Amino acid sequence: MMTPRERVLKALNHEQPDIIPKSTRYTPVILKKFNDEIGAGIPDRFLQYDSIRSGFITNEILEEQNITTFEDYFNIEFRYVEFKPPQKINDFSTYHGDLPKRAKVDEWGIAEIPGKFEHYVEMRFPLARVKNIEELKKFPWPDPMQEYCHRHLDELTQKWHKKGYAVAGFMQMTIFEQAWYMRGLEDLFVDMMDDSPTIKYLLDKITEIKVAMARRYAEADVDVLRLGDDIGSQRGMLMSKELWRKWLKPRLLEVITAARSIKPDIHIFYHTDGKVDPVIPELIEIGIDILNPVQPECMDVYELHREYGKYLSFWGTIGTQTTMPFGTVKEVKEVARERIEKIGRFGGLVLGPTHSLQPDVPWENIVALFEAINEYKL
Repeated sequence: MMTPRERVLKALNHEQPDIIPKSTRYTPVILKKFNDEIGAGIPDRFLQYDSIRSGFITNEILEEQNITTFEDYFNIEFRYVEFKPPQKINDFSTYHGDLPKRAKVDEWGIAEIPGKFEHYVEMRFPLARVKNIEELKKFPWPDPMQEYCHRHLDELTQKWHKKGYAVAGFMQMTIFEQAWYMRGLEDLFVDMMDDSPTIKYLLDKITEIKVAMARRYAEADVDVLRLGDDIGSQRGMLMSKELWRKWLKPRLLEVITAARSIKPDIHIFYHTDGKVDPVIPELIEIGIDILNPVQPECMDVYELHREYGKYLSFWGTIGTQTTMPFGTVKEVKEVARERIEKIGRFGGLVLGPTHSLQPDVPWENIVALFEAINEYKL
């Protein structure tokens, strides 16, 4: 039997693994459900949203305490590493004014206020009122290259490799989402359309930071660099191809080039929800070789595989709006087996939900998905 890492690399290199590698993400409600169902004994403080915004550092702590994690239980082949936030967050009060006491502000100045339903939040954008480049230059930009933020990456990556896991470096919200989380979506689109000087500075500054982070992940020897920006809705692209080509494509290429300048064989994962088939050929062109999540509700998974399966691996593909919440156990297993038979038999598939498992997904369907993958004989 292959190690988890061997299985993943076989699949991503379009060779036949022993079984299809798996992936998953989950909401706090699902983690609580997991804890209740199997009696994992996860302390309450780790079941709160604030503690598991990424989940990766939490899992490291739990595994060190010999507490069974979701990933352990379902034999997920990946482990993730990520930069830590700085020990001290800059003061962004000038950009936000008064915020509720419950608000959390990250190192980019993005404020999150807990919403009224589950883990959802209201966001406040620190650059919403910025009007010129001079103001952008004065903004307290984060510095993830402080030693504290990244010195753990080498040791942690090596630890997971020694345990047999594939390792992915997490850097989603790469450029476009990072920009609109700071500026606001509507204002960012206006900037794009107006060819505003501020947008070039904003996107270039974000790219500069993300290039350094990508290079650092490659130095740490991660197997997969996990990039992502949601550039699609379920009806089509959020912007024209021309705007995407002008503002986002060349900067994304810079990030990918930086990583591959250090580690040429690193796999480049790109997450974008929605119907994004118009730009898939250009994503391939700039070096992306894993597409996620491939939403079956708005794109034909099998057609994409026929057209691009030689160049892309597909990661996800099991609908979190359809199959996972509303399918029967039998239907979940049938969809999983069909994906393996039609796409994954000869590699190029990491199978899992297309997004975080939401509160309405039955526990039985989660179990069924991973049982189907483990039961399928290639």
